[in-house]
Amino acid sequence: MIKRLYCISFFILHFSFFIINDISAQIAPKPYGALPSDRQLAWHELDMYGLVHFTPTTFENKEWGYGDANPAIFNPKEFDADKIVAAIKAGGLKGMIFVSKHHDGFCLFPSKTTDYNISKSPFRDGKGDMVKEFEQACRKAGLQFGVYCSPWDRNNSKYGTDEYVKIYREQLKELYSNYGSLFMSWHDGANGGDGFYGGEKSTRKIDRSVYYGWDTTWAMTRKMQPMANIFSDIGWDVRWVGNESGYANETSWSTFTALPEKGYAIPGPGLSDYSINPIGTRGGTTWVPAECDVPLRKGWFYHPEEKGKVKTAEQLFQLYLKSVGRGANLDLGIAPDTRGLLDDEDVASLSGFGKLVENSFKTNLASTASLKPSNVRAKQFGVSNLLDNDRYSYWATADNITTPELILTWEKEVEFDLIRLRENIKLGQRIGALEVDAMVDGQWKEVGAATSIGSCRIIPLKMPVKTKQIRLRITESPVCIALSEFGVFKKASL
Repeated sequence: MIKRLYCISFFILHFSFFIINDISAQIAPKPYGALPSDRQLAWHELDMYGLVHFTPTTFENKEWGYGDANPAIFNPKEFDADKIVAAIKAGGLKGMIFVSKHHDGFCLFPSKTTDYNISKSPFRDGKGDMVKEFEQACRKAGLQFGVYCSPWDRNNSKYGTDEYVKIYREQLKELYSNYGSLFMSWHDGANGGDGFYGGEKSTRKIDRSVYYGWDTTWAMTRKMQPMANIFSDIGWDVRWVGNESGYANETSWSTFTALPEKGYAIPGPGLSDYSINPIGTRGGTTWVPAECDVPLRKGWFYHPEEKGKVKTAEQLFQLYLKSVGRGANLDLGIAPDTRGLLDDEDVASLSGFGKLVENSFKTNLASTASLKPSNVRAKQFGVSNLLDNDRYSYWATADNITTPELILTWEKEVEFDLIRLRENIKLGQRIGALEVDAMVDGQWKEVGAATSIGSCRIIPLKMPVKTKQIRLRITESPVCIALSEFGVFKKASL
């Protein structure tokens, strides 16, 4: 009898579990529009990472190497990957992409595809592998690691022929096979021009929309490195924002629709029209978020004459607000000097920036307020989800409630000048516009507004606001909301 009752109880509990889960699935909001893949979700969670440029070009004091530098000049006698990575981590960056080969064609790993590689330099007595040293330093520090391998090669005699495309793919295979799981495979749009091709100073022109056969190349990336986001000028996984100044458009959609008439028929580096890159496409057909790349210094490589021109912590913070704070990611260019270390000025700037971001967003003042929403879809989608630091738990409203309000009330007056919002992007980028009001002298006064949200939206206020009550108003959304954070913060001092 006891055994029978146990079996019946187990059946009821088991059956109830599936009923509850089925009901939850039914009442959850339906996804809207294009959605991010798992690798793109992981990319969004990083917010910031670095792009390290360090080749013989550094020793030539140039921005672009011609392909004719003698490998003997590459000998950074004090190189320390751990120190460089430590400085990157202190800046709050969560990953690093290493330029394993720039346009000069010099491979910073012992590639079997070309003699123009690190094994021909004095570094580590010809037995070095700088890609491996950076990869290991990143793993040790808890940073994600990625690679950039330039498709343009100003040294290779085969460049411009079908044979070079095979060589380039073999270089990618070496990088994909020997350095663990990569979070990015980065490709830019500089392709074709003058160079030192196999010792011949000449100009090689290619049709960059078809020459590389990107469909084939990136199918290989998908197979060998399924979690590597492919960056190029317009996608596949991450698109260039359209400038190298480090900021996204005020309105920035992570969704994107290719426009054949604009030169977007075939995604890939080097296509010429970037007019929609900064803003993206509202309700676009694919999820292709923007990356904002900008060098810490004036250029991507170290130049001794640029002393005093390193971006300050405050300048970096403002770029953070205009990149990460507009739903993009910030890719910060890092340039070691000829010693193989970062200049003290660079290290100090990164450290100050990291502390400024950390301290500014350490305390969410909203966590001490009472929250009153105008509508809640169901208990599990309540406003407490806005405060749990989980990007994927969320406040949702009923399907027919697309312009809800939320009032925050404090017992004592608070002061803030930063507002941060996030959507649960697993359900798409939904909200189109919002406004924030503060109770001032007994009346609501608008203090901030924004358009797109997506993975992150930060609204910096013109002046700090002191109040006991604020109101969030969603003013445009085609569907019910799925908001995962509403935070109120006070910017820290340097």
